Amino acid sequence: MHAQIVLFDGFDPLDVIAPYEVLHAGGTASGGAVSVELVSAEGPREVVSGTGGLVLRATGTLDPGRAGLVLVPGASGRVGEPGEVPDADPDAGEGQWRQDEFIPVLIGRTLTTELPALLGAAMANPRMTVAAVCGGSLVLAMAGLLEGRHATTHHLGLDVLDATGVHAVRARLVDDGDLVTGAGVTSGLDLGLYLLEREVGPRIAQAVEELFAHERRGTVWRERGPVPAGF
Repeated sequence: MHAQIVLFDGFDPLDVIAPYEVLHAGGTASGGAVSVELVSAEGPREVVSGTGGLVLRATGTLDPGRAGLVLVPGASGRVGEPGEVPDADPDAGEGQWRQDEFIPVLIGRTLTTELPALLGAAMANPRMTVAAVCGGSLVLAMAGLLEGRHATTHHLGLDVLDATGVHAVRARLVDDGDLVTGAGVTSGLDLGLYLLEREVGPRIAQAVEELFAHERRGTVWRERGPVPAGF
C-alpha cells in the first residue's frame, strides 16, 4: 500500500506527522508492504503549517490515479465561535495568512487551489482509499465530495459536516468503505493503526502499536448491525 499524505498551506502538523510515523513504521514492520510520502497539489515544495510557521516539504505531486491511500489533514488556526466564518485577511498575499487565522478561512483558501479536483479524482478511483484526520473531513465535505457519506471530524465541526449533506457520526473513527475518517487531532494515531490493521493485517498493527506505546481507543464505527434504541 502506498500512502500519499497531503500538505496544504495552513495544515495541522500533528494530523500529518502522527499517521506518517505510524504508516512508515508499518512499512518497516511489514518488510516494505507500506510506503508513505508527503505530497501537495502543486508538487514538490516547502509547505508552511498553521502552527508556529512549522514547515514540512512535499516531495511529490498528489497522484489521484495511483492505487493505495490518500490522507487529508485538517488545518491549524483559530477555532472561533460556532458558526463564525470571518473574511480572509485582505492584506495577506497568495499562500500567506496571519498566525491567528481562523480554520474555516484556511480551509476556504485551500478550496480555491487544485486540491479539490485532485481529491475528487482520488475518490473516484476504485483502487484508492481516501482518509482524513480531524478537519481533513471538512476539506472533503466543503469541496462537495462527501454528500451522503458517513464521516467524522473534530466535534466542533460536526455541524458543518451535517450542513454539507454528510451523515456526521460522533465517533473516534468511521469506516465507510473507501472513506475512513478520524475525529480530533490525536485520532491520527488511531487512524494510522487502523489502516495498517485493515490493509496489512493485525499483527503489523499490533507491533507498531506496541512500539509507539499507544493503545487505540473507541469503537470503529461502521454502518452495520441494528440501530440502537433508547439513546
